[in-house]
Amino acid sequence: MPPSPLHSGCGCAADIAAQAAQSMERRTLWVVLLINAAMAVVEVVFGIRAGSSGLIADSLDMIADAGVYALSLLAVGRSLRQQRRAADLSGRLQIALAGWVLLDVLRRSLLGSEPISAVMVAIGTLALLANLTCLILVRRHREGGLPMRASAIFSTNDTLANLGVIVAGLLVAWSGSRIPDLVIGAGISLLVLRGGQRILREARPVAC
Repeated sequence: MPPSPLHSGCGCAADIAAQAAQSMERRTLWVVLLINAAMAVVEVVFGIRAGSSGLIADSLDMIADAGVYALSLLAVGRSLRQQRRAADLSGRLQIALAGWVLLDVLRRSLLGSEPISAVMVAIGTLALLANLTCLILVRRHREGGLPMRASAIFSTNDTLANLGVIVAGLLVAWSGSRIPDLVIGAGISLLVLRGGQRILREARPVAC
């Protein structure tokens, strides 16, 4: 009599469990991808209207994250080498966008800007709620592969950036100065830069 599929020693049960975990990771990545893409559009539109470096920096961070999540979707279930390649590209994308935002902050500091504090606080709060949702979702898979670990880094950085935008908006309203907005714009850029560097380190093969 042929052996039972559950006791055949072929690892079928383990394969099914792995496939189920990968399917859940994909669904989670799709959700956070859509959330980040939607918030990127909202923040860039209101950031431009409000003349806020902080919101624009945060929107570009969201755009970078959406791109990273798309790359992560391609990497889920693939080989470790392919996951590392996706993570490496994700880190480089983060670093490139961080440099671009720093240049925009420099431009605004030289040419001047008049950020609207109420818009900064309102949109920053909305983005914070969105990113807290993403963080809760990805932390359920924190023991997963490189794509999910990278996603946890992005979501954590984003919540810190959102809090910074809210605080900067309150300081702009209190002081009447654009300096807090410029500072948070630069701060978010450096946060993104650090996150990109951390992802590159995660993507490197571990020396034996």
